[in-house]
Amino acid sequence: MKVSILTFNPFSENTLILSDETGECVIVDPGMMSEGDNARFSGFIEEKGLKPVKILQTHLHLDHVFGLKYVTERYGLEAVAHKDDLHLIEMHRDYAYNFGIVVQSDPPCPTILIEEGDVVTFGNTQLKALHIPGHSLGSLAYYNEKDKILIAGDVLFRGSVGRTDLPGGDHGSLISGIINKLMVLPDDVVVYPGHGPSTTIGEEKLHNPYL
Repeated sequence: MKVSILTFNPFSENTLILSDETGECVIVDPGMMSEGDNARFSGFIEEKGLKPVKILQTHLHLDHVFGLKYVTERYGLEAVAHKDDLHLIEMHRDYAYNFGIVVQSDPPCPTILIEEGDVVTFGNTQLKALHIPGHSLGSLAYYNEKDKILIAGDVLFRGSVGRTDLPGGDHGSLISGIINKLMVLPDDVVVYPGHGPSTTIGEEKLHNPYL
């Protein structure tokens, strides 16, 4: 599985495109906010000759769903998310306003709901869903065991962890989930977070001050 990163919006959110040798791809957390962002995103898809088949949400905070309406309409896809985050869609405009951002409408609500342990497939690739609440109630990570890749969303970052001061946040639950579900993975698993650079499980075991 190959991971491509496009960074969008004032929060420097990592929109990920996961692809494999079949040419099928999955869009993770579309964060585009403008026509220019949309053109850059679709231009990348077309340049690489990829076929989007799924939209995966690690969670539904505003910076991870700014581009959700565009990708659902452009590619005719429904979004996958955890049920415990669905209420954030209804709060999208209010959240955006709190950050001085005016949006005209809420993103579409994800209609495909997954739980801990569910497996998402595309092409020849499998991703296992790991439910790790604490940053948000429905935060998910997606693990590809074959290629040792973890899509971490805002659960785990290089040298840090997700903030827990937003509604639904809980620091104890977040740290417990990271230790019990992520730190048990092999040290050479590459971690792709929702913001900032990639890291590895081994690196975070050694150097992450929150763990």
